[in-house]
Amino acid sequence: MKNIIRLLLLVVSLTAFSGTVSAQSNKQRLTREQLAEVQAKHIAKEMAMDETTSQRFIETFCQFQRDIWALGSRPKQPNNQMTDKETEQALKARFAHSQKILDLRQKYYAIYSEFLTQKQIQRVYELERLMMERLSKRSRRTNR
Repeated sequence: MKNIIRLLLLVVSLTAFSGTVSAQSNKQRLTREQLAEVQAKHIAKEMAMDETTSQRFIETFCQFQRDIWALGSRPKQPNNQMTDKETEQALKARFAHSQKILDLRQKYYAIYSEFLTQKQIQRVYELERLMMERLSKRSRRTNR
């Protein structure tokens, strides 16, 4: 009788545990395109943009994100095991990548200037930075 109760408890606990595991694995993650759109909508809402400005901002913000992603990932960081020549190439690649990002930021600053005030643009950058910090903290917590 004791063994039957133990077996029953084991089956119940495994069933309960597997239910929570499957619920976690079924949790869908947003694609980066969806995340960019959610971010843009959040920024537009925070800034109380009207419908036309909001729509234009969302489209522009999402296009900016696609252009950034098209650059690819950041070149690798130089390390102590690299030769001087390899380190120089890695540093120059990072500088070139940073310059491309800066060029895109300047391009989209000009586009934002067509329909946002300078203070609004500043606020967009501030809200974007805060969101990236939150996402970074969240990802660090889940990767521990």
